[in-house]
Formats: sequence, structure tokens, C-alpha cells
Amino acid sequence: MTSLATLATAESAVHAATGFTAYTWLLVALPVLGAAVLLLGGRATDGWGPLFATLMSWGSFVVGFVLWMLMLGRGADERAASIHLFDWVPAGSFHVEAGMQLDQLSMTFVLLVTFVGSLIHVYSLGYMEHDPDKRRFFAYLNLFVASMLLLVLANSYLLLYVGWEGVGLASYLLIGFWNHNPAYATAANKAFVVNRVGDFGLSIAIMIMFVTFGRVDFAGVFAGASHASPGVLTAIGLMLLLGACGKSAQFPLQSWLGDAMAGPTPVSALIHAATMVTAGVYLVVRSHAIFDLAPNARLAVVIVGTITLLFGAIVGCAKDDIKKALAASTMSQIGYMMLAAGLGPVGYAFAIFHLLTHGFFKAGMFLGAGSVMHGMDDQVDMRRFGGLSGAMKITWVTFGFGWLAILGVPPFSGFWSKDKIIEAAFIGEGWRPWVFGGAALIGAGITAFYMSRLFFMTFHGKRRWVDSGPGALHPHESPRTMTVPMMVLAVGSAFLGLILSVGGTFVSWLEPVVGAHAESEPVLPVWALMTLTLVLVAGGIALAWMRYWRDEVPATAPTGSLLTQAARRDLYQDDVNEGVFMRPGVHLTRSLVFADNRGVDGAVGGLAALVGGTSSRLRRVQNGFARSYALTMLAGVVAILGALWVIQ
Repeated sequence: MTSLATLATAESAVHAATGFTAYTWLLVALPVLGAAVLLLGGRATDGWGPLFATLMSWGSFVVGFVLWMLMLGRGADERAASIHLFDWVPAGSFHVEAGMQLDQLSMTFVLLVTFVGSLIHVYSLGYMEHDPDKRRFFAYLNLFVASMLLLVLANSYLLLYVGWEGVGLASYLLIGFWNHNPAYATAANKAFVVNRVGDFGLSIAIMIMFVTFGRVDFAGVFAGASHASPGVLTAIGLMLLLGACGKSAQFPLQSWLGDAMAGPTPVSALIHAATMVTAGVYLVVRSHAIFDLAPNARLAVVIVGTITLLFGAIVGCAKDDIKKALAASTMSQIGYMMLAAGLGPVGYAFAIFHLLTHGFFKAGMFLGAGSVMHGMDDQVDMRRFGGLSGAMKITWVTFGFGWLAILGVPPFSGFWSKDKIIEAAFIGEGWRPWVFGGAALIGAGITAFYMSRLFFMTFHGKRRWVDSGPGALHPHESPRTMTVPMMVLAVGSAFLGLILSVGGTFVSWLEPVVGAHAESEPVLPVWALMTLTLVLVAGGIALAWMRYWRDEVPATAPTGSLLTQAARRDLYQDDVNEGVFMRPGVHLTRSLVFADNRGVDGAVGGLAALVGGTSSRLRRVQNGFARSYALTMLAGVVAILGALWVIQ
């Protein structure tokens, strides 16, 4: 109830934008301009287009930074502002305006998307330097950033949906950027199709909102939520969760994320750190007014997050492809965020906090993976790496900062955000804190193992690459355009969590939007939880050190246990999808085709043949002989008389 009271206050405190805040639309307009110029300008922009797109992205960050400074100058309850753009859907009593809402939550995303996104633009200048179609690549990057900004700045679910679909389109274009490779094109199609399942859920949620509240803007929906029935709110919450599962690769719609590694590495960094997969977490936290009144839907969010964090961690343990191992870790870390978001007021701020720190250390590690591939002739198999710390010192150090951050080693950023989620998961009564908190705790230990496995197999142990003769590799450090963004992100990986934790800075920042919550104690003391977490993390690191640094790493993966074999196949998620959805669909389609051919077409064809045959026989009766006609008439008269005699 505390949360709802705070919400009401927060919603009423949204003021019309004035001054420079009225130009918030520039955040979206600048990257849109960049994409339009590069796509419409064609080959004429090949030379300067990528740099222009990068400047547009940085321009958007500068606008966001100025807006943030202006926001800091106002009181906490006066920071939210609405920006009217134009009347969008005037249809009788249904009216939707295209507008933006700039508050503490959307501003957090604006700074993350524009800053990390701009660093990835700079990195791409070096990574894609020799690609003949890099102009188109940068246009898609601008489109991706613009779509994500529209998603988080929208003041209604309908406009949010436009950004939601824009992100889906941009990801499809970028994942399949090298679509001359059939496998890459298939991966893009898979991401597109799986996301459509989630999008269907979001569209249904918006329709229910329209039927229930008559409005789809945030203010109208949240104000009407307290008057809606629990069943309707639960239905809306579950449909929103379905949308979040698709976009954020959560169970059971997570199968597309690993294959999405087919795109260029900067795309992976952008999708996994600053855009796309974070959209589901944003949607749940933005819709907290609905989830607070629908406890069953919120419980479903916790369950999905818990399953996914363990699912991703187990899959990550068996991957030898460096990018796919990182993709599994993204799935797991987003699972932590969803778990926190499902906990309600006690977890909303921590979900966004971990999303923010994760954006830095995951982007840094993906760019580091791209740097390793750059120096290893696009090799991605970690069993062919080893000992790269000496050849790629900058990549090693910056990646190491990200590794320590995701492990939750103090004082790196992940320690301050993920540990808060673990503590929050242990708050509550009954079985829930033990199940959800225990899963979060175990997930921390597994994360320490598989991320240490990745780090040691890549940078330490014996060298396993060929350094002489045919096919020899010569690892080398990447150019400055690639290493400088990695160094900046490494600084964030090290200190951002600490800075935002001082005095509860970040939690206080978000409180006017997501609501305050009463202080609650976990079922185990905080010091005990922290000690247990660090012990599990240390155990995971030690186990990985023994198996992948101290011991010899075979160039060919051993068969392994049944669990390892299952993890290599992503715990059979594709097999399940094929068995549950694809094959029944194929059989249903074939059955319908058979019924159509043999039933509908067969019946119509048979009737036509019957009429045709009968007509053909009757035609023989008309032979032109009068005696035949007289005999026919006589037969008819006899038949009629016979019928009358029988009736009488």
C-alpha cells in the first residue's frame, strides 16, 4: 500500500515540460536523422556516414546529459515532466496523444542507452573498418538506439509498442547483417519469430487495457488500476510478462538469444547491455502499479526470473563459444533482474540498479570478446585460446574488470547490485524466501564457475593456438578505437556500483517513480548472506582454476556427463519448441490440407461428377423418336397412378 500511495503522488507530480526539457524529442530525433541520412544517402555517404552516425548518437547523449543536470536541479517530486508532441489517435471518445514522459526511470535508461550505445558506435568504427557495407550497419545502429529511446520515453503503452517493434526490426536487421551466410539469416529469422510470440502478449495486454480503462496512456491506466477486478489485472500482468519474456529472452522464450550471436559483435554488446533485452525489465517495473495489485502475476514474474537465472547459468557452464557463453550469462543476469522486479517494491529499484551496472560490465566483456576475435582471426572456440593475457594486455585487464564485476567481488559494481537482489530474495514469509533466495544464492556460485571458466580458458593456462606453419595465428592488441571504449566501460565496471550505492543514492533517485518500501529484514542475517555468497563465489573460482588453468584443457571437448551434454544443447530448448509447437503445427497443417483435399474438394468434386453423370444418362433419353417419348409418358402416367393407388 505504501507503494500505491507513493505512486499516486508521483503520477500527480508529472508536470508539463518547460524550457530545454521541451526538447526531449531531440533524444530520439538525432539518431533517427542519422539513420535516415545514411539509408537515403546511399553510397554517397560511405566515406563520412559512419562518423556522422556516431556523432548523432553522442549528440543524443549530450542532450540526455543536459536534461539530467536540469532534472537534478529540481526537487525529487518536481523532476517528472510530460512532453506533448501531437494528437495521434483522435477517434471519438478514444484519444491518444503522442507524448513523452521524462522521469527518473526513463532518464536512467536514456543515459545508459546513449552513453553505452555511443561507445559501441566508436568501437564499431574500428571493428567494422574493412566491411564494405558498414554505412548500412551504422544506420541500423542509429535506428536501434532511436527505437530503444522511444520505448523508454513513451507516455503510453501504444507509443511504447511502436518503440518495442522498432527494436525488434532493428535487431532483425543487425543479427542478419551478414545474411549471405544462411545460418546468420536463419538466426535473424528465429529471433524475429520468437519475439513475435512475446509481442502478441503485449498487444493483448494493451487491448485489455483499452477495453477496461478506455485509455492506454500510463496515467490513465495506473489511475484506473485500483478500480479494476483482480482477474483483469492478473490477465494484463501475465500478458505483459509474456511480452517481457520474448524481448528479454526469459523462459520459455529464451531460445533466440544464443543464435543472435551470429550478428557482428558490437550488435551483441548493444543488444545484451543497453537495449532490447533490458526492455522486458523496464516494462515490468514501469507497470508496477498493475503488478502491485495482481500478486499472482507478480509471483509468475519471480518464478520466470528464478528459472531463467538457473537455466542460463547451467547452459553457460558447457559453452565453448566465447560469445555464446556470454549470451548465456546475459540470460541469467536478466533472470536476476526479473526476479527482483517480481518481488515488488522491495526489488524494483534493485532490478534497475543491476540492469545499470550490468550494462557496463556486459558491454565491456562483449567488446572484449570482439577484441579477442579481432586478434585471433575471428576464432570463437575458447578451447583454441589460452594464454592471451600476454599478447592482449589491454583486453585482458578490461575484460578482467568485467569478470570481477559479474562475479560480485567487492568492491566491483556487480557486488553492490546483485547482492542486493539476493538479500531481497530472502525477504518474506513461508517457503518463498528459501526457494527464491536459495536459487539466487546458488546462481551466484554457478556464475562464478562458468565466468571464471571463460576467463581462464581465454586468457590463462597453456597456449592452444597454432603459432607457426599453415594456419598460424598471431594474437595482437586491437586499435585505439576499440580499446578506448573498453577502458571506459572497465572503469564503470569497477566503480559505478560503489558510487551509486553511497548513501542509497540510486534507490532514493528512483523512489518517486517506483515507490518506497518499508525496511524489511531477510530470513537470514545480511552478514550471513554476504558470507555465503562470497564463499560460493570463491568456490566457483577455485573449481574453474583447477580445471581450466592448472590442468590441461583438451582441444576437443570431452563427452561429459548427461547434464553437460544437455547444457551444450541449451537444455534441449529447441527440441522442446520443435516437439511442442512446430511438429504439432506441421501435423495440424497437413491434416487440414488432407481434409481440404479429400473432404471439401472431394465432396464438391464428387457432387459435380454425380450431376454430370446423371445429366449424361438423361441426355440419352432425348433420342428424337416420338415412340420413345410416348412410352416415357405412358410410364410416367402408370407411375403416378400406381403411387395414388398405394396412398389410398
